[in-house]
Amino acid sequence: MISVETVVAEQFPAIQTSNPLLKQSFLRFLRFIFHESEFQRFEQTYPHLMGIDFVEQVLEFFEFDFVAKDREIRHIPTSGRVVAIANHPIGSLDGLVLLKMLSKVRQDVKVVANELLWAIKPLRPMLLPVNNMGNKTPKENMAAIEKHLVDGGALLIFPAGEVSRLSPTGIKDGKWHSGFLRFAKKTQSPILPIHVDGKNSAFFYGLSMLAKPLSTLWLVHEMFKQHDREVRVRVAPVVDFETYTAIPVDDKQKIALFKKHVYAISKRRHLAEFQPQLDSVAHPEEGRLIRSELRRQPLIGTTKDGKHIYSFKHVADSAVMRELGRLRELTFRAVGEGSGKVRDVDVYDRFYDHIILWDEEDMEIVGAYRMAPIQRVREHYAEVGLYTETLFNLNNIPNHIVDQGLELGRSFVQPKYWGKRSLDYLWQGIGAYLRQHPNIRYLLGGVTISNELPIEAKASMVRFYQTYFSGDRHWVEAKTPFVAKDIHGLQFGGQDYQQEFAVLKQYMKELGCAVPTLYKQYGELCEAGGTQFLSFNVDPDFCDCIDGFVLVDIKKMKTQKYHRYIQAPVNN
Repeated sequence: MISVETVVAEQFPAIQTSNPLLKQSFLRFLRFIFHESEFQRFEQTYPHLMGIDFVEQVLEFFEFDFVAKDREIRHIPTSGRVVAIANHPIGSLDGLVLLKMLSKVRQDVKVVANELLWAIKPLRPMLLPVNNMGNKTPKENMAAIEKHLVDGGALLIFPAGEVSRLSPTGIKDGKWHSGFLRFAKKTQSPILPIHVDGKNSAFFYGLSMLAKPLSTLWLVHEMFKQHDREVRVRVAPVVDFETYTAIPVDDKQKIALFKKHVYAISKRRHLAEFQPQLDSVAHPEEGRLIRSELRRQPLIGTTKDGKHIYSFKHVADSAVMRELGRLRELTFRAVGEGSGKVRDVDVYDRFYDHIILWDEEDMEIVGAYRMAPIQRVREHYAEVGLYTETLFNLNNIPNHIVDQGLELGRSFVQPKYWGKRSLDYLWQGIGAYLRQHPNIRYLLGGVTISNELPIEAKASMVRFYQTYFSGDRHWVEAKTPFVAKDIHGLQFGGQDYQQEFAVLKQYMKELGCAVPTLYKQYGELCEAGGTQFLSFNVDPDFCDCIDGFVLVDIKKMKTQKYHRYIQAPVNN
């Protein structure tokens, strides 16, 4: 695993040609501080272990572990490129313990490694080598690091490039190198700050002051002094690319800020420049638990590509409900919406029904709709009411709509399934639900416009849908109305829907955005008068998004749509 002869040949070539007695004395010394015989026994016992299996066995051998808060582990992104940076107080096992922690969330994690670490062959599947000692890293190694990030991988870097030393302010890293920031900027990667609370022996720090190169070799010996210990690890929220590039200082100062931030999080503080605005989204639930729960609920359809559609009712301690909340938040944040919480869940989830599209092959929830017959809510949950009533006053809505109405909302398709007919499948699920509730004639609820859209785009959309899908507006009153009259943008005459919709789409394209999918879906669903947008409300609890109140009369659905969603069984 660690060959003293190899280390000497690669790192101390002058010794190879020196006096044989000197060479042998140096080799004996290295064998002692490298614990070569113990590593050889380890290698003979576990010759087959590679990568994370090797890491975990080494940590078990040393009985070395870490403690971290669950809510901070959630800061580790479950997918996508990310550069994790950390201090390096121990210079050995702290690196392995961070690999273990990160790999629980990111199996693709790799660490930038120096020559000594690269000499440990079982670790190489998790390493991306650099030349810290010679300071001449080959271009292909740099390219490999960048490619790992471009491909969406997770990268761990110790910016100091060496172990922490004793300083006037305590045990701290030395100068941080610029590599981590350069890689992050070039690949537009977020940066994940991590702090490890650990230390070596007093002898090591004394040796560092007298003979720094020798103290580096001594680190292997120090590793054995860490036996049966654990370190506390703090993980801060990621700092996204837009945030750190917008800080008005040069790169040298940014590197200093990141270093200061890493040490600040050990004291539960965050630098103002990196203050998190939102909680990190929860990590995924286990697919097998979700599948087990879903299979205990009614299967109401199967698509031609093998996806399953379930009608799901809330159960206590539910992996399905936790995953729905996680995926809602993940999806809504991707379009500038979201609750800002780890999961988007609320009291209504407990007594509403859920149409869930399930990918049996990938063991993932694709998307979902939440719904409830209005009359059922009024009769059994009057003290809570409808979710829509948190946004709109419905006091004037006619009784026949209440009696025959179904509230729809909280719909999503998670990003990896966008553009794959998933919304169409969910609407087939809604149709299956409606066949089980033949008394329902009306669909109603809020349809969101992201606050990330330019104000002119939002105003133009509101005007368009008020023009072509108007109705009895006195039925519904927004609690925080969106007023478009004083905002620049398009005006519409109401004479030609197709022509003016094309104008709206082109205008929004020029503004760098698009008409939200659900607005297009509702606009094409019914014959004239079948879809109405009665009011538009600003939701301060959902990133100031605009919710349009939509009312759909199923009896006025276009024949083709009615047959596809309501009449046809879900098997296409």
